[in-house]
Amino acid sequence: MTHRPKLFTRTVLALLLGGCVSLSRQDGLRKGHLERLYFGRNIGDSATVGDSAWHAFVRETVTPAFPEGATVWEAAGQWRAPDGTLVRERSFVVELLHLVTPDVEGRVQQVTDDYKRRFAQQSVLRMVTNVRASF
Repeated sequence: MTHRPKLFTRTVLALLLGGCVSLSRQDGLRKGHLERLYFGRNIGDSATVGDSAWHAFVRETVTPAFPEGATVWEAAGQWRAPDGTLVRERSFVVELLHLVTPDVEGRVQQVTDDYKRRFAQQSVLRMVTNVRASF
C-alpha cells in the first residue's frame, strides 16, 4: 500500500509539471533581444552633439533601421578614460526590443557606425539582454 501513494504523487507531480511546461510554450512569447545603445554627446574637448543634430540622426538613421519602434531618452553618465581621468558626459540612450532575426545585427551595426562617423565618436556602448517577448 505504501507504493500507491508514491506512484500517485509522482503521477500527479508529472502531470502538473508537464502542464506548466506546455503553458509556458504556448504563452505567445518569442525569443527577443532588449538592447540599450548609449551615445555620448561629447565631440572632442569642446563640442557636443546638439539636440537638432541628434533628432536628425534619429529621424534619418534610427527610425529607418528600426521602424518597428525604439525608446529614446537623455542620460548623464561617467566613465574612466584610458589615461585614468574621469569623464562626465551627457548622452542619449536608445532602447530596442526586437525579435531575434538574421538582419538585426546588421541594422544595429549600421546605426552605431553612422553615429561614430557623423559625430567623430570612438565607440557606442551596446548592451544586449535575451528576453521573451510578444508584440
